[in-house]
Amino acid sequence: MSDKPTVLFVCVHNAGRSQMAAGYLQHLAGDRIEVMSSGSAPKDTINPVAVEVMLEEGIDIRGRQPKILTDEQVQASDVVITMGCGDACKFYPGKRYEDWELADPAGQGVQAVRAIRDDIRARIEKLVAELLN
Repeated sequence: MSDKPTVLFVCVHNAGRSQMAAGYLQHLAGDRIEVMSSGSAPKDTINPVAVEVMLEEGIDIRGRQPKILTDEQVQASDVVITMGCGDACKFYPGKRYEDWELADPAGQGVQAVRAIRDDIRARIEKLVAELLN
């Protein structure tokens, strides 16, 4: 790992889970960790409920745009965290991979997405502690 670790979050649509995770990591780690997110089949826009529940935490992900997963992103990352993208996620030897089993917030109400958000926050806090200590 370089002086500044790079973390890539990947889910299918890059509209909910991976965007919330990236928002939290940027919020909690600041510029000490490079953060990227993408999806194997990205949607056109971020999930509005994900935006709403992140705003409750003081984190604004409205300006983000879902992006397609590329080989270059994976190669540039020290840690690749997947969230339900299965075989569509790129795999390269020598990278640290984690698969976070999280419910998909698509079509879910605010209460359900809050629970997913809170799970993501706990995982991000643990990740930050691991990468920066």
